[in-house]
Amino acid sequence: MLGNSSGRSPNCTDWSQASAGDVFKLFLMVLLVVVISLGNLVSLLVFFRVRQFRTSQGYLKASLALADLAVGLIVVPYSVYREVNRLTWGVEPEMDKYEKPACFITGPIFAGCTFVSISTIFLLSVERSVAVLKPLHRKAVITKRRTIWLIVASWAMSCCLAVVPLLSSPDITFQYNACSKMCNYAFPTDKPPESHWNIMLLYPVFDFSVLSGTFAINAVTFAAVHQYCKKRKQLGEEAQGGSNQVSFSDITAAKTIGILTFAFSVSFLPIAVFVVGSVVGYQWCKFSFYAFWILTSNSCWNVAIYSVWDPKFRQGVRELFNKPVLISTSQDAACSQEEHSSAPACVAVFKKMFRPESNR
Repeated sequence: MLGNSSGRSPNCTDWSQASAGDVFKLFLMVLLVVVISLGNLVSLLVFFRVRQFRTSQGYLKASLALADLAVGLIVVPYSVYREVNRLTWGVEPEMDKYEKPACFITGPIFAGCTFVSISTIFLLSVERSVAVLKPLHRKAVITKRRTIWLIVASWAMSCCLAVVPLLSSPDITFQYNACSKMCNYAFPTDKPPESHWNIMLLYPVFDFSVLSGTFAINAVTFAAVHQYCKKRKQLGEEAQGGSNQVSFSDITAAKTIGILTFAFSVSFLPIAVFVVGSVVGYQWCKFSFYAFWILTSNSCWNVAIYSVWDPKFRQGVRELFNKPVLISTSQDAACSQEEHSSAPACVAVFKKMFRPESNR
């Protein structure tokens, strides 16, 4: 079922069974490329083009969508290319001088984007926790400038973590794996695996530490939301007054981030089991495929979660694709003209980052 690297040809029955299974896997890969790319492109357009999403939460979600988009446009297409070659020639071709550098690109990108996703979900949980627990102070604590710097730090840290194994030992490299059908970290077979695999434990330890902190923050947030809803039911209409109330959109956003955290944890768990099992000494060929591609499929889950649980995101999608309403007042016309003549959204983001006082 997986690529046969030997020179002999398999019999017709075995090859037809292997070909049917591999063609089905290839179809799923191509489907993931389409779904991940289109879904996250729509998300980025919504987050940058719709005005109501130009917030700290919107910037964090845009960073998450960008990491998922990189997986759909770079990592998965290379796996599709390698599998098409393998199915065409019937055996796993050797990596040439052009394909080896490709693995050194797609491998760190996949690892780095995974770390970006984990750290961004953590930052989203912190942002929602502050919005729920301290609604009067959130505008002072959660600023766009701080959020953008945190996003930059998250990407820089994730890229560094992705290349730590390569820098820790000259024997560690990236190689396309016929079992997982991805470019993975590879180690020499003539040396004990313990000396190399121990550095790989850094990944599950880091990921589970961040995810544990994220779950703890979400638990505190949901406890506060539960107490707020309970008090509002007890007080009735009196709870509607006052400036310290939590808005319905804040509660909905907190629930959405909680679902994102749970979905990512479920998709990441098989990879963690695979890494720990490999350190112990198990060789899981078939399991490695499901572990890596379950994690890859998480890149299209976020858009589905937004579409189901976030009414503001659905409204943003409608505003993005529907024709604009005819402007009736001169004031609205002036605002629209100023918006269309302004710099692109990415330029506005950097203006807010370096000159936040000019946007107040």
